[in-house]
Order: sequence, then structure tokens, then C-alpha cells
Amino acid sequence: MAAASGASRSAFSSFMNGPTGPRTVHFWAPVMKWGLVIAGASDFARPAEQLSLSQNAALVATGTIWTRWSMIIKPRNIMLASVNCLLATVGSIQLARIFMSRQEEAKKPAVIQALEDVKK
Repeated sequence: MAAASGASRSAFSSFMNGPTGPRTVHFWAPVMKWGLVIAGASDFARPAEQLSLSQNAALVATGTIWTRWSMIIKPRNIMLASVNCLLATVGSIQLARIFMSRQEEAKKPAVIQALEDVKK
């Protein structure tokens, strides 16, 4: 039992004092970035017409760039790569929703579009 306790203590100690542990920016940067992923995912409930094309394109770009960067740096930061990969995924889904919505709007006849604009 003492060996198990020593092993868990050393695992906990190595996590706390490791190069990507909670005492480093390599831990806290991904933790804070989860807020962007959650905010992007909460926009799934919004109508696609209300989504920002430039904002979601920026999420895709930064997510893609920083995913690659987090695999190049030393120490390699898997937690940062995962949050950025999900950020790019959320942004890509939102971009797809925006483009599909715009295509549907373009297919509507002008009369129906004018009636919907009057209702707003």
C-alpha cells in the first residue's frame, strides 16, 4: 500500500511540477481557451443568419494555426492542440451553417424574400 501511495504521489507531483503542469502557462492557456470553444458551441442554437462570417473564419484560422504550433513547440502540448482542434472544428461547422443559409436565401424567389423582409 505504501508503494501505491508513493507512486500516486510521484504521479501527482510530476503532473504538478511537469513542463505542462498547472504551474506553467502551457496548462492555463488551453484552460482559458475552452471559453472560446464553449462560446462558439453555444452559437449552435442561434439562427445562421445571425452568425458572423469573419468571426468564425478567424476561429478556424487561429484553431488551425495554433494546433500545428502546439505540436511543434517543446514541450509538445497535447491539451493546447486538442482545444485548438475543437476550436477549428466549431468554427468550421458554423461556417458551413452560414454558407448553407446563404445558399438557401439565394434560392428563394424575390417575392418571398420581400414578404419575409416586411415581416421583420
